[in-house]
Amino acid sequence: MDQKMPRRSKIRTRLPASLQLTAELVTKSLRVVEEQGPEPNWTPISTTQLDQLVSRVEEEAGDEEIWVFAYGSLMWNPGFDYAAGEDAVAYGWHRAFSLRIERLRATSDAPGLMLALQPGGSCSGLVLKLPCATKKQDLRTLLAREIRYVEVCDMVRWVSVKTPSGSRRALTFWASPKQSPLTEKVPLNEAALLIAQACGPAGSCAEYLHRTVSDLADRNIYDRNLWQLQKLVAARLQAMTVNSRSSADVDRPLPVNQA
Repeated sequence: MDQKMPRRSKIRTRLPASLQLTAELVTKSLRVVEEQGPEPNWTPISTTQLDQLVSRVEEEAGDEEIWVFAYGSLMWNPGFDYAAGEDAVAYGWHRAFSLRIERLRATSDAPGLMLALQPGGSCSGLVLKLPCATKKQDLRTLLAREIRYVEVCDMVRWVSVKTPSGSRRALTFWASPKQSPLTEKVPLNEAALLIAQACGPAGSCAEYLHRTVSDLADRNIYDRNLWQLQKLVAARLQAMTVNSRSSADVDRPLPVNQA
């Protein structure tokens, strides 16, 4: 049964006053986009490969319970009923919009970025325990959601996290050290531009950022980089709105003289 997590975390308490990336601004990033198939030049993971990945993770877990470290969308949309949950901090890691995409919440014409863990710093989030009764099924569902392509199979790993009840080993998803173009480091200004413009069948990257930062704020968790990023994306969306209005004014026909 899904147990409700407390909405106020004891991890961080230095939240700024309010979000600049509002729900109203996010609506300006949304549009209807047709499904365009898999990511260009990526290889969709096969059923056999997914089964092998599930078996690998199960073997690594052994007889231990499987906890999942959630730091992005898994916090506000885990996709499974977790048996227990705790606040958690992963030291030596930070969240960053570093996974380049052209599908899901983006297109080839307007590529975007999604979150992944990168080495360095610390990352506050949650750990969610897979129920014993449905552990294999939930694990497969989780891996099918997060690992859709062969090229990112090495982006699932175990990390050590600190929780109020002690240290735990948790499964999570990270940016591989191979540093392929999929996961290269992206400067904040460039990231803001990509996130502001990207929208796909699943919604926009700005919506994803808004939901993540809003959820973190609800839990009293302050991520400095994401807070700065939402300000930059908000400014981009505001500028796009102003430019759109200006273009509409230029294109509007002049009134005909009725004299």
